[in-house]
Amino acid sequence: MLIAGDIGGTKTDLAIFSSEAGAHAPLAEERVHSADYPSLQVMVKEFLAKAKKPVDRACFAVAGPVINGRVKTTNLPWIIDEESLAKELNLNVNSVHLINDLEAIARAVPILRPSDVCTVNRGEPVAGGSIAVIAPGTGLGESFLTWDGSRYMAHSSEGGHSDFAPTNERQIHLLEYMLKSFDHVSFEHVCSGIGIPHIYRYLRDIEHLPEKPDIAKLIDAAVDPSVVIISQALDPENPSKLCATAIDCFVSILGSEAGNLAVKFLATGGVYLAGGVAVHTLSVIKKPVFMEHFKRKGRFDRLMERIPLHVIVTPAGLTGAAACGLEGFGPDAVLTERPRETMLR
Repeated sequence: MLIAGDIGGTKTDLAIFSSEAGAHAPLAEERVHSADYPSLQVMVKEFLAKAKKPVDRACFAVAGPVINGRVKTTNLPWIIDEESLAKELNLNVNSVHLINDLEAIARAVPILRPSDVCTVNRGEPVAGGSIAVIAPGTGLGESFLTWDGSRYMAHSSEGGHSDFAPTNERQIHLLEYMLKSFDHVSFEHVCSGIGIPHIYRYLRDIEHLPEKPDIAKLIDAAVDPSVVIISQALDPENPSKLCATAIDCFVSILGSEAGNLAVKFLATGGVYLAGGVAVHTLSVIKKPVFMEHFKRKGRFDRLMERIPLHVIVTPAGLTGAAACGLEGFGPDAVLTERPRETMLR
């Protein structure tokens, strides 16, 4: 059996899978707060002790670039490597695998069920066309898939750290505001869980949009201000205008960057949005502002209209990690040693 996990900066999903049940049917699962643990090893050993199910293979999706079986997590103070994990979990080193979290989501895309997605734009998908994935969670992840003639191949990237490109006057002033605090402003800085509070503070401090005192106190005291900003923006009875404007700005930036991925990868197979922030702001993503910014690519606006857009509403990172880990479980599977090189430090 396989233990798989999706390790994010805020939360981690862990589960045990069998080859018989498959990647959509965990035999045991748990969601924990990542920062409550000093390391992945401690977290996993605690989960296995409670699950009481023996495993002989592990696959973990991690937010960060995985190089030669080693990763320094982007939004956690952890360094994880396959050899240490295997030793701590009493597993063969060749049966432990780390992959980038967005590669894991990309691996899940070909096996998504209709109930796993909400379609924002049906479009006109092209068989075998490239597919783009963008996932605002704690940070911003991006990946893509290409067709090799028989199946889709997933590719990881760190595109969320590319330069933020403003598309209107408000975003230009937002960039100017951000440059006072950061020498490099990436899309992640304004299009993620850590980015939403930056937009909120810009609107409050530079555009001087008013805020209700009780909501301001909630946001200032919050461990994760983005959660409060989203909930207050979407309050059905008494929404905060400042919070709602911040989320509208976030969604417009997300739409633009999703469109950037679509033209870079010619994603005629579709664009998939994932991540907790995308799920929690789905009602705003479904409004015209997202598609307006997605399509705004000059002479390619007609092409953009034909690209399908879907929001993944289930834990695709865990599904993808499970699919990756289960690939070697067939009766004819052979585990092969991957070459290991010294990582530049």
